[in-house]
Amino acid sequence: MPGWAIVAALAFAGLSSAFMFTLVVPLQAELPVLLDAPREDTTWVVTITLLVAAVATPISGRLGDMYGKRRIIFALLVALMIGSLVAALSQSIVGMIIGRGLQGLTTGVIPLGIAIMRDVLRPARLGTAVAFMSATMGVGGAIGMPVAAYIAESFDWHMLFWLSFGLGVIGFIAVRFIVPTDTLRSPGRLDVPGVIGLAAGLTGLLLFVSRGADWGWTSPAAIGSVVGGVVALGLWGCYQLRTTDPLVDLRVASRPAVLLTNLAAIGMGFALFGSNVSFPQLLELPASTGYGFGLTMMEAALVIMPSGLIMMFLSPLSGRLERLFGPRPLLTIGTAAIVVAYVVVLLFSTEVWHIVIVNCIIGVGIAFSFAAMPMIIMQAVPADETGVSNGLNALFRSVGTSSASAVMGGVLAAMSVEVDGHAIPTAAAFTVCFWIAIAAAIVAMVLAFFIPRSTPEPRASVPPFGS
Repeated sequence: MPGWAIVAALAFAGLSSAFMFTLVVPLQAELPVLLDAPREDTTWVVTITLLVAAVATPISGRLGDMYGKRRIIFALLVALMIGSLVAALSQSIVGMIIGRGLQGLTTGVIPLGIAIMRDVLRPARLGTAVAFMSATMGVGGAIGMPVAAYIAESFDWHMLFWLSFGLGVIGFIAVRFIVPTDTLRSPGRLDVPGVIGLAAGLTGLLLFVSRGADWGWTSPAAIGSVVGGVVALGLWGCYQLRTTDPLVDLRVASRPAVLLTNLAAIGMGFALFGSNVSFPQLLELPASTGYGFGLTMMEAALVIMPSGLIMMFLSPLSGRLERLFGPRPLLTIGTAAIVVAYVVVLLFSTEVWHIVIVNCIIGVGIAFSFAAMPMIIMQAVPADETGVSNGLNALFRSVGTSSASAVMGGVLAAMSVEVDGHAIPTAAAFTVCFWIAIAAAIVAMVLAFFIPRSTPEPRASVPPFGS
């Protein structure tokens, strides 16, 4: 099977998984009515996907290293299909939360797909292929938002989940008949205590980040979540260093190249999702405020969409630049582009086309950064730990996106004024959000600058495809 077909099949599966994060965005305001449930309960329709994705991604990576990455991708796509069916047939909040939780499992498809590419593609093709696969993280969200908005406005809302079911079926068939079986396996057994410890720790921290504003940051529930999460992760880390078959090899994860890349991923995830939180609200605010644009949900989604298109079209260039200069300079340039984008929006945000330009610059920065990070990781870790290492990097990005959702949402809510009975974020609230995003991107840029060069680890596990 030609290399381009393998990349296309894996990228489609990755695109399908990325689409799950924006699938219900157009429905958020209407969910209490649609599901006949309180708003504080319907927020779990979004929160559960983020939680499950963060916990499951490194675990699915480890399972892929042990039992086969292609096999685990099959399992994740089956979970996507089952979750979509449950949500499509559900009229209650419980069924919706269960379905969305199952959909969150599929986030592991992207890091596993990248790991398969390392196994089966020639080195000359790997950079471009990884860039294309990495771009699906942003493309799925950016393009998925207007698609979801159109379906939500034009059809019954259950159609969104029938669409995601269809994407899962097509992705499963494509991977089944196009992607070769990977043969490299990591020896050992599944670290069940490690899985439980990581799940408990991450759940505590992410509950604090995602629900703290609703609970109250100093409420017993919030404090209990963060303290419990920190304690659980501390115990988990001690156990991982002592067990012979750890879920995550922390000695490998603490290598400077891996550690700094993962920390930079938090900043990049924060900066990316910060725009997804702030820009739609800015675009949809009434023009009478003096700083809003009065766009519809669909129009706002179309303004944001160019960032995803830029990521997709730049993936071949990202791959070539990575081969010429290496992934570390590419990551530095990408983080710098994000800084520039937010500086531009601080200076120029009075016209819709200003926001379009800023989104294009963000697309450039994310395209370069997301292409570089997996390559840095793969050069620094053994070939039989690629899946879990890329999954861990995806986890750190999820921490960034979840934090951005909570922080940006909290700032916009706290710095609001009441107009005609509705809370409207002030212009100063958006300014604060943009400065926070600049700070996150600057931290990521500094970390990227200090990432050491790595000697590539042995790569091939099966005869490479494509010439």
